[in-house]
Amino acid sequence: MSQASALYRGAVAHRRFRPKAHRLRYRVFWLLLDLAELDDLDRRLKLFSRNRFNLLSFHDGDHGDGSGAPLRAQIEARLAAAGVDLQGGAVRVLTMPRLLGFVFNPISLYYCHRPDGALAAMVYEVTSTFGLRHAYVAPVRAEDQAAGIIRQQAAKALYVSPFMDMDMRYAFRGRAPDDGLALTIEGRDAEGALITATLAGERRELSDPQLLAAAVHFPLLTLKVVAAIHWEALKLWAKGVPLTRQPAAGPLTTKVRKS
Repeated sequence: MSQASALYRGAVAHRRFRPKAHRLRYRVFWLLLDLAELDDLDRRLKLFSRNRFNLLSFHDGDHGDGSGAPLRAQIEARLAAAGVDLQGGAVRVLTMPRLLGFVFNPISLYYCHRPDGALAAMVYEVTSTFGLRHAYVAPVRAEDQAAGIIRQQAAKALYVSPFMDMDMRYAFRGRAPDDGLALTIEGRDAEGALITATLAGERRELSDPQLLAAAVHFPLLTLKVVAAIHWEALKLWAKGVPLTRQPAAGPLTTKVRKS
């Protein structure tokens, strides 16, 4: 039986243009998990588990509203509010798994498909180091669905960095994962492009040997994500980039527990 779930090894990169130029690039890996395959993956793989400790694991409570309620139902409810009905099509999440019980995902991507495989919508689940989460729901335009092309925009709704104001818009560009992973997120303010972030990777089989190889090549990855966020923030502060004030959380923002 063919499997939609996979492992992607690659890198995330950021480039800031103003008021000081700043770049970063880190090698990472992600799992693309078809929500319908999670239980089968739990049974078949020795190094991966669902909702229990393992070398690598996926916990439903690390996503959505944090309650542990079925993610499929949570995503369908968000899509319904945006006027999207998947009619039973697949939902696949690209995310970093827990590694030895710890995880922090700045962003998890839900690729939401129709029964014929066409990409119907994206859900961008963004989590801040301040313990808040917001899901940006974006239908895919009809002319882009069959090709799996992502060309979407959303107004910024979650305070994620003390070095960026809230008055911004995001532009998402990319395509549904296949042999490769490619997504660019551009943050724009009144002056134009302020920052770009790219996710890029190559597909690998989701198997025990590949999971072990990823854990060895990217040791303590999820802990390093948090360390890197604070390290890059320190460098921005040292460059003199001014701090902004965190606003009150919006009505669709969820407070989440830490791993």
